[in-house]
Amino acid sequence: MYGRSILYALLSAGLFGVSTPTAKVLLGSTEPTVLAGMLYCGAGLGVALIRRFARPVLFPSGAVEVALGSADLRWLCGVIVAGGIVGPVLLMIGLTLTDAATASLLLTLEGIATALMAWFLFRENFDRRVVLGMVCLGAGVVILSWSGQPTLSGVIGPLAIIGACVAWGLDNNLTRKLSLSDPLQIVELKGLVAGPVNVALGLWMGGRLPDILAIGTAAIVGFVGYGVSLALFVVALRHLGAARTGAYFSTAPFFGATTAVIALGDPVTPPLIIAGILMGLGVWLHVSERHQHVHHHAPATHSHAHTHDEHHQHAHGPEDPPGEPHVHAHQHTALVHSHPHAPDMHHRHRH
Repeated sequence: MYGRSILYALLSAGLFGVSTPTAKVLLGSTEPTVLAGMLYCGAGLGVALIRRFARPVLFPSGAVEVALGSADLRWLCGVIVAGGIVGPVLLMIGLTLTDAATASLLLTLEGIATALMAWFLFRENFDRRVVLGMVCLGAGVVILSWSGQPTLSGVIGPLAIIGACVAWGLDNNLTRKLSLSDPLQIVELKGLVAGPVNVALGLWMGGRLPDILAIGTAAIVGFVGYGVSLALFVVALRHLGAARTGAYFSTAPFFGATTAVIALGDPVTPPLIIAGILMGLGVWLHVSERHQHVHHHAPATHSHAHTHDEHHQHAHGPEDPPGEPHVHAHQHTALVHSHPHAPDMHHRHRH
């Protein structure tokens, strides 16, 4: 599952990155905050339809994800407020007061903010190899984002953009707290709450709704580039942790730039080539990481989709569902062993 989760994280980055050129085209006719809201609405509505109509076809044996519970409400509220409202609003404020080159450069801080919070605030483990991989990915994003010599003409604009990156870094780490729950439900609720709020804020700030074609395009882009992408991101968080998932997601600008080259005829530039090499090196450092040591699992009781691997050796009652993967409340007994692992939801031990 570790390798598959890496693929999910990269696919999440690819979908988000590919959606960026289209979103940039829509910005020409739509106020940014209104557009952000429409993208989130598209994500929420599209994923809601999948949950209710497509899931029985995709999973004919029944649902294999656990629904959010009352204990998750505080984390979900934090995700919606930090990632769906505060982050976009701060970004819009920053973009109005900061030149484009500086803004694009500052936005690369999201991945760094995610990793630093994961390492030092939420206590995810890291080593030199992981740090070096993150540095390579960050350097690639910086090179890709640099479009000239930025000038800091003010303080409020750059600080607002930095604040947006911090909000999204917090969003990523809080989403990790929910990652054992149904990722489609998380995306649906985030989109259907944050989307209308952002649209209302944009209209209140003087923006207007665009024509029906632009609304439909934004909804489709939001569904694919935000909805499906975020659902894959949540699944990757479940198995990789916030810092490593955020690192893989940092490749999104490269996917966006590559799409611009192929679809829009943008030139292949030396910065694009250098960024691709650095990002490839960063991904390889993370993919080839092997973290193994003797570790202790404390007793725990929770519910999530699982198979009966070495971490899930428990007895079943007559009311528990058959087949695998399945969902039911189960107990983890104390366990001491050694095997390769990532800082997933079952490996939150100290180092």
